[in-house]
Amino acid sequence: MGGLAATSPAFRPALAASRFTPVPGPAANFRTQVCGLRCWVAAKLKLRKALKRHGWQLQRKLDVRGDDKIPDYLEVASLTETTTHRNVQLAYDSGGGVASTSSDTLDDSIALKNSTHLTVNPSETHPPVPKEASSMFDGHSESEPSLCIAVIGATGELARNKVFPALFALYYSGFLPRNVRIFGYSRKTLTDEGLRSMIEANLTCRVDHHENCEDKLNEFLRRTFYIDAGHGNKDGMVKLNSRMAQIEGTRAANRIFYLAVPQEALLDVALPLADSAQSKRGWNRIIIEKPFGFTGLSSHRVTQSLLSRFEEKQIYRIDHLLGKDLIENLTVLRFSNLIFEPLWSRTYIRNVQVIFSEETATEMQGRYFGNYGIIRDLVHSHILQTIALFAMEPPVSLEGEDIRDEKVKVLRSIRNVDLEDVVLGQLKDMSGKVDRYTKSMTPTYFAAAMYIDNARWDGVPFLIKTGMGLMKNRAEIRIQFRHVPGNIYRERFGHDIDLDTNELILRDQPEEAILLKVNNKVPGLGLQLDASELNLLYRDKYKVEVPDSYEHLLLDVVDGDSHLFMRSDELAAAWNVLTPIIHEIDQNRVAPELYEAGDRGPVNAYYLAAKHGVRWDDDW
Repeated sequence: MGGLAATSPAFRPALAASRFTPVPGPAANFRTQVCGLRCWVAAKLKLRKALKRHGWQLQRKLDVRGDDKIPDYLEVASLTETTTHRNVQLAYDSGGGVASTSSDTLDDSIALKNSTHLTVNPSETHPPVPKEASSMFDGHSESEPSLCIAVIGATGELARNKVFPALFALYYSGFLPRNVRIFGYSRKTLTDEGLRSMIEANLTCRVDHHENCEDKLNEFLRRTFYIDAGHGNKDGMVKLNSRMAQIEGTRAANRIFYLAVPQEALLDVALPLADSAQSKRGWNRIIIEKPFGFTGLSSHRVTQSLLSRFEEKQIYRIDHLLGKDLIENLTVLRFSNLIFEPLWSRTYIRNVQVIFSEETATEMQGRYFGNYGIIRDLVHSHILQTIALFAMEPPVSLEGEDIRDEKVKVLRSIRNVDLEDVVLGQLKDMSGKVDRYTKSMTPTYFAAAMYIDNARWDGVPFLIKTGMGLMKNRAEIRIQFRHVPGNIYRERFGHDIDLDTNELILRDQPEEAILLKVNNKVPGLGLQLDASELNLLYRDKYKVEVPDSYEHLLLDVVDGDSHLFMRSDELAAAWNVLTPIIHEIDQNRVAPELYEAGDRGPVNAYYLAAKHGVRWDDDW
């Protein structure tokens, strides 16, 4: 993926040695001779991670030319930009003098050219360095770049319940460098110990491996610090930069900023951050939470403000639902299996259903009755991104930019949605305030039929259905194939011709599974047909705990893998799809159909599906 980042495999603890696979070729032998056992293990960890995350990408090779003298391992940084393979990309995310490489097998310490020529501004005054912080890097080479991760809005619910636990899970599993530091930033008056006590209750170790859990927890907490923003972000970001710089010292320094703040406060935080808190000796990346604007115009203004201070490759717009294995499996299943790739078009696929529902309604008051609604929050990012990944043409590589190029083509090809092809619903308010929901037109349920006007998908309906407070948690993609032409067994299916439809189901909830519906003969005398499911249940096949989606996406940010994050042109294309229908809904004051909590949702969704020749699956 493009701009893969700074997590050197030398930072990671050794995992099960029996799972390492030797890398063939002279490059591996060269590494082994030069670096010894430590470098060999580092290379194998890189390969293992690449194979684990992209099983259909067998190996990524890297050729680096240096002089005839073999450099010492700790002097690898003296190698300059003499790369010869296209997978090597020297990237300056922040405009600084440190390059990062896109290779999964190159130690990031190679990218430290000129780092010794940059110094910290002597005018900055830093508070005394805590002993525990100064000792954190004892035994670490000065050539190893540090990584600082700042959580802006550290005392909020998102940070406490999701971001910090995900960071600890990555640290515990060895996916963060040993010299990482975590910074919490907010306007509440807290100390380092106060932040550690606040987040400790939500930090848990993996169910499937609890080794040294207490030790790892204490290590992580010792690396966590708090910055009081005070009365304004301008001074607060100066304090954050000062605290980071004092711990980083003179080594190369990379920084990630997770902006866990409301959209209304985004620019108030991001602009001072850009001016005062970016590293000058490494890359900088910022993570922005959805929803990405209230309208297309407001989103455009925010994007332009961000791009005035940051480069596009520094911005990671995160939607945690895109970190599910279901999403990652879309491309793996399609592009690595010959039996599916030829079928992936209008020739064989009759319709596609994208379904997402939640049975709980804990966020109703804030996000949905607060005017954002399900269209801006879920459809704009998660649903449209899922469709784009499903329907895109094969990218030229797994690089993030190549995948995003194909996604944006799909988004630009989606036909304007007709209001008659939309069903809106709203969960009845059960709080006792009977008139509360009648004062808001904000939908909590959305169903629609969409079409992609290109050669591959012309005429294929994409039915989407998403809602809150429904019967069960459900997240799946259903691909229904066309009927067999001239099916000689047609009469055996009776009047319900849908029974002979082959169907591929990719499911994340209620349990991870891949299901293929096929027709077969029932054993015994006579000829009775039955539709059965060939199933791959993750809980039976893989005896591991599935990582949280935040872990997946945060690791992608560390690695510089951007393919699951929306680029600015994708953001604009998604708004172009939804803005006309949102305006039409608002102008016509379309009233959403009310539905009870725990129900299937509005009945009109079934009429919508029938209109386009689709029957929703009733397994709610």
